[in-house]
Amino acid sequence: MREILYRDALNEALRYNLEKDERVFIMGEDVGVFGGIFGVTKDLYRDFGEARVMDTPISETAIVGGGIGASINGMRPVVEIMNVDFLPVCLDQVANQAAKMRYMYGGQVALPMVIRSACGGGRGAAAQHSQVLHALFMHIPGLKIAVPSTPYDAKGLLNTAIADNNPVMFFEDKMLYNMKGTVPKKFYTIPFGEADVKREGNDVTIVATFRMVHKSLTVAEELSKEGIGIEVIDPRTLCPLDKETIIESVKKTGKLITVDEGNKTNGFGSEIAAIVSEEAVEYLQAPIVRVAAPMTPVPYGPTLEKFYTPDEGNIKEAVQKVMAYA
Repeated sequence: MREILYRDALNEALRYNLEKDERVFIMGEDVGVFGGIFGVTKDLYRDFGEARVMDTPISETAIVGGGIGASINGMRPVVEIMNVDFLPVCLDQVANQAAKMRYMYGGQVALPMVIRSACGGGRGAAAQHSQVLHALFMHIPGLKIAVPSTPYDAKGLLNTAIADNNPVMFFEDKMLYNMKGTVPKKFYTIPFGEADVKREGNDVTIVATFRMVHKSLTVAEELSKEGIGIEVIDPRTLCPLDKETIIESVKKTGKLITVDEGNKTNGFGSEIAAIVSEEAVEYLQAPIVRVAAPMTPVPYGPTLEKFYTPDEGNIKEAVQKVMAYA
């Protein structure tokens, strides 16, 4: 099977949906002529024109608000908020309008809208351009959340998101855009709410997101030489969340580590830990360990940013900690 970049997998999904459904259109800052700040919408403006791939003013509230209005009138917009750090600017539109409107109108309107946004550090972009905020949106009822970690998942999940009649937050790790992976040319979808076991193991369960999936897989490969079998689970979507796969894994291994680039306090790992504590605590043989970023803004300096961001060393320490209870 051919290998393509993460960004190109997303581009293929957008292109396919623009071709097959005239109701689909893209809007956002620099998505048109420039082809997207990260190259995801490259050539789409050229091939579909400004009526389908719209460059917008620098107004996140207007972008999301326009998407909401279009979606409730029968269109299927894919709106881009360039960086996840900018989503708080339009939080009212996301949290109080898009997320609640279908519920408040008793299902009389649909909101088939995708909000794409890039997240994560690693590029020296400092505190206002490097955050990972998916946990913030997990707390808002009415939103679906996709967090693809591979080119294959990116294309399949985006196809699913565009076909959904509910608002979908589609977060992309900016450090994965240049990652290559096997992706079919044909159209395919990945169901929301189905986690992927990226690696099987019997000793420790790791639930990870975005590029932390790949860091966890690296550690799993290294520690397999020491006889430690690590099972790596990628949830792929956070809302809905496939908690059954996670719980079944914990029942098998008896140990749980969560690995996430977001802040540790009230983060993604906290929710996974709470679910397992409520529904599978009798299977735990060691305390749950969360590997995540500290509760500070993302530093600008490269040395501090590297220290701030969870890495393979942090994951190894977590494995050693839980294995001490074996």
